[in-house]
Amino acid sequence: MTQRTDRIDELLRQEIGAIVSRDVADPRIGFATITKVETTPDLRHAKVWVSVIGQPGERSATITALGRAMPFVRHELGKTLRLKRIPDLHVELDDTAERGTRVLHLLDELESGRAEPSMELPAGETLPTPVARVGHEGDASDEPPSAVVPPKPRRRRGRHRSANTAKTKRSSR
Repeated sequence: MTQRTDRIDELLRQEIGAIVSRDVADPRIGFATITKVETTPDLRHAKVWVSVIGQPGERSATITALGRAMPFVRHELGKTLRLKRIPDLHVELDDTAERGTRVLHLLDELESGRAEPSMELPAGETLPTPVARVGHEGDASDEPPSAVVPPKPRRRRGRHRSANTAKTKRSSR
C-alpha cells in the first residue's frame, strides 16, 4: 500500500460512515460502525469492513441492508469526493470485537482456575466487566522495579549574566 491509498482508505471510511449514519434510513441497519476500508491499487473495488452490535441474525440482516445501500452511498461519494473513480463498495463483517471478547473470556476462565475453558460463548455476549485480579502464591510484587534510572541533576549554566555582573567585569578591565 502506498501513502496515497492509505489516505484514500481513511477518507472513504470517514465519508461512508457519515453517509450511512446521516442519509441511509433503513431500519435494518442497527448499530453499525465502519471500521476499515481497503481499496485495490487501481481504486476499482473497496472492501468496507463493518462492525455490528447485536445477535447473529441482526448482524447478517444489517450486512445485507448495507450491501443494498452501497450503490446509493457510492453515488453520494461521487457528489462529495473529487476522485477520478469511485470504487465499487463490497461490505464485509468485521468480527474482531467478537474474537477479542472470546479471548478475554478464555483468559478469565484460565485465571479463575477452571481446568478446561468452555469453547462456546453465550449468545450475544458483550465484553466482560473488568474485575480486580486475585493474587496467587508465587506472584511478583505489585510494583515492578523501574528499569529507568533517573538522570542526575545538572548544574545550570546561565548564558546571560545579570546587569551588575556585566558592569563589574567591564570596570575591572
